[in-house]
Amino acid sequence: MTDIKPAPPPKSDDRLPYRLRGQLLSSNEIALFRALTKMSEGRYAVCPKVALNDIFTIVRPNENVHYFNKIFRKHVDFLLCEPQTMKPAFGVELVKPIHKSETRSTDQFMQDLFLGAGIPLVHVPSTEKYVISDLVNLFQLAVTRSNANPHTDAPSDSVPMCPICGRMMVLRVHRDGPQKGREYYGCMDNPHCPGVVPLR
Repeated sequence: MTDIKPAPPPKSDDRLPYRLRGQLLSSNEIALFRALTKMSEGRYAVCPKVALNDIFTIVRPNENVHYFNKIFRKHVDFLLCEPQTMKPAFGVELVKPIHKSETRSTDQFMQDLFLGAGIPLVHVPSTEKYVISDLVNLFQLAVTRSNANPHTDAPSDSVPMCPICGRMMVLRVHRDGPQKGREYYGCMDNPHCPGVVPLR
């Protein structure tokens, strides 16, 4: 019987090709993090750089797959969460000064994204120092804006789960028969699973 030799020790070149970045937050972001922490006084957990796809999900993903790229690999600068449940309460975005008549498309998308979910989004001008009273005013403005756009979930926002196997369903169209042209939800495991949910 041949002796089994132990594997040779890994060479230094075999290390994974990852290294720490210089800093997680810029100096302006660190200054805002400290100001937000002081302002919240423990009422909220201040989370920096939270990925958008960790906060939001796409309704009817099989129909809206092109919306995934809008949030993929993107983050909100800070997310303030209720400390007990970690439920999002406020989004905070650092913004560079622009003319009052201008609106960046990315800023508008973020605004629409958060307002659509019922979460106030606070736009904070990027600077090296932050005054707590100024931040409070920006938060109050964001709450006022959010209250002026009440959030309501549409009943069709969710995709039904298959009543037979429990998997997610996919929007389909009847190709023939008396229902030809009408949409319905069919099991994603079709034809192995015949689960169907009609659209009302």
